Amino acid sequence: MIVQRVVLNSRPGKNGVPMAENFRLEQSTIADTVQAGQVRVKTLYLSVDPYMRCRMNEDTGSDYLQPWQLSEVADGGGIGVVEESKHQNLAKGDFVTSFTWPWQTVAILDGNSLQKLVPQLVNGRLSYFLGAAGITGLTALLGIREKGHVAVGANQTMVVSGAAGACGSLAGQIGRLEGCSRVVGIAGTDEKCSILVQEMGFDAAINYKKGDVAKQLRELCPGGVDVYFDNVGGDISDAVISQMNQNSHIILCGQISQYNKDVPYPPPLPADTEKIRKEKNITRERFLVLNYMDKQEASVLQLCQWIQEGKLKVRTFRFNLWPLILFPTMRGLISLSLALLLCLRIEQTF
Repeated sequence: MIVQRVVLNSRPGKNGVPMAENFRLEQSTIADTVQAGQVRVKTLYLSVDPYMRCRMNEDTGSDYLQPWQLSEVADGGGIGVVEESKHQNLAKGDFVTSFTWPWQTVAILDGNSLQKLVPQLVNGRLSYFLGAAGITGLTALLGIREKGHVAVGANQTMVVSGAAGACGSLAGQIGRLEGCSRVVGIAGTDEKCSILVQEMGFDAAINYKKGDVAKQLRELCPGGVDVYFDNVGGDISDAVISQMNQNSHIILCGQISQYNKDVPYPPPLPADTEKIRKEKNITRERFLVLNYMDKQEASVLQLCQWIQEGKLKVRTFRFNLWPLILFPTMRGLISLSLALLLCLRIEQTF
């Protein structure tokens, strides 16, 4: 059977910006028959996420991430429908997902590597299992629960950087649901800031491209910052940390501003910022959601319940281009994804 797939064509270098030329769209073939324990699946959704920038390097800088190999198919979070099955627990028509889904139209996979999905849990929006009810939502929820030390009635203020991203927009809402009394987001346009406040329930939002971020934080967080959900790192995080309270907490989710730089993870803070962190006893520990998979099932059910109740809002933009659906959640990869996958149908989380 002939399929289309996306392979890594070249590496951008540790300090390079990803380009469309780093990938290649090509035809390939898969077996016509399915072996015992296998299933043939049609790809419905793929996820493009910030961590994938590290996989474009020869060395990912992490012991839990494997680099993509040149001229080999890329992979990541994906969802598909079973077309043929020789696995005892999966049948034709079942919807399934995997963290290592190949970027190709049709694939033959080991049935044991797949998780069966229940569309009713997300009101039929299967793509949510890669977003709000998937690893993105789990990252936001478990990050807050495991590293945020949020307590109902404690009158805590949370700040979220990258607040208009897939994870950030959920984190702000979950922070409120978990007990934060005030939630402030940081985003890059007035439109995004408006959506955060008017649709996502944030108390306020800062356009970091306009004005002094530290000054605006002082005005919007008069009692200081108790919890910081950090998606971006860099100057934005330095500004937030300068406003944090004694014994406060940083949820170190991502450092998007640093991913095209050859720096260790997590990137060290500037000396002045690190001095503030130590003097105020601010926790800043690396957070990896995969370390908490024993809490996955209960957490996914919680996320699905909030979605069904309308307490957790998800905003998506859909671009109709081909039979796949892509979630470009990393701005640095959006342009190359669009340029490369011109024939793909793309759905983008807000």
